[in-house]
Amino acid sequence: MEPDVLYVDNGQILTSAGAAAGLDLCLHLIRRDYGSAVAADAARLSVMPLEREGGQAQFIVQPLPSAPRGSALEPLLIWLQTSLDRDLTVADIAAHAGMSPRTLMRRFREQTGASPLQWLHRARIRQAQHLLETTDHTVERIGAQVGFASSTAFRDRFKRVTGVSPHTYRRTFR
Repeated sequence: MEPDVLYVDNGQILTSAGAAAGLDLCLHLIRRDYGSAVAADAARLSVMPLEREGGQAQFIVQPLPSAPRGSALEPLLIWLQTSLDRDLTVADIAAHAGMSPRTLMRRFREQTGASPLQWLHRARIRQAQHLLETTDHTVERIGAQVGFASSTAFRDRFKRVTGVSPHTYRRTFR
């Protein structure tokens, strides 16, 4: 299983990520067996692109790692989720949690499987995805709303996580 691609062709075994990705896989098979021209004609007849931009990652909502209910980190995760727009450091998060940065890092990773900043970046990108889908705010404004210091940093992180730019994501999901 490869979670970041639309389909996998391992020769004898081919798999796709879902129904639409199955159509991508069909076009791949046509191209492999009959050539690009025939595959392009099939794509046109199907009213779909021969190859979609990006991979599967932008289509799957990745859940945020969470701490077990009632754990000491649960209130901290709630606070982090409501503080996405703030410029937070590990020291800030540790101070809010009432523990040293080192203890925070150890407990956070034990209970969520991620570092505090990894968790925060994922939460910011998920919130940005929601805003791109539901608002007309500019990409710059959304980046600021979810705590990125610059629109460049936001665009870079967004593309790294989803595989597409914020503009492409919005066009796809609006």
